[in-house]
Amino acid sequence: MKEHVYESVYLRSKDFEEGRVLFETWDPNTHYAWDAGIAIGRYLQGLKAGQLIGRHCPECGRVLIPPRMFCESCFCATDHWIPLQDTGTVITFSLCYVTWDMIRLEEPLIPAVIEIDGASTGMGIMHMLGDVDPDAVEIGMRVQAVWKPAEERTGSITDIVHFKPVE
Repeated sequence: MKEHVYESVYLRSKDFEEGRVLFETWDPNTHYAWDAGIAIGRYLQGLKAGQLIGRHCPECGRVLIPPRMFCESCFCATDHWIPLQDTGTVITFSLCYVTWDMIRLEEPLIPAVIEIDGASTGMGIMHMLGDVDPDAVEIGMRVQAVWKPAEERTGSITDIVHFKPVE
């Protein structure tokens, strides 16, 4: 039986120094562009301006927020922008005593889905509730957006700090 002797398969710095390993380095161009699309792009512009907007479906009459260029209910192209109120109704919520990275909280974060006034039933956005006692939050609670100052807005959903109860 013939015995095989294998050399080490690990690379050593000496292999690189002596040119036994072919390699090259470069600085890759990792620049990229991201496009939110027509509907969400316009929605983000509205947020920067301190306004919520939706899209109207001419077929079924729904007003969609976040806006879409096509209605997912009847597959019709939406036809125009609708300015919406920055008020709404809590349709579901959660009291979160642990953050996404597993840090225990003394006071809960309160994410909620808010049905926005002027949009169709069931149309809303998910955001945080604030300025509220967690024990007082309930389905059907009326809330209003608390906006960042205009000079601090960037065209992001975080331009709304949170929603607070309507007094």
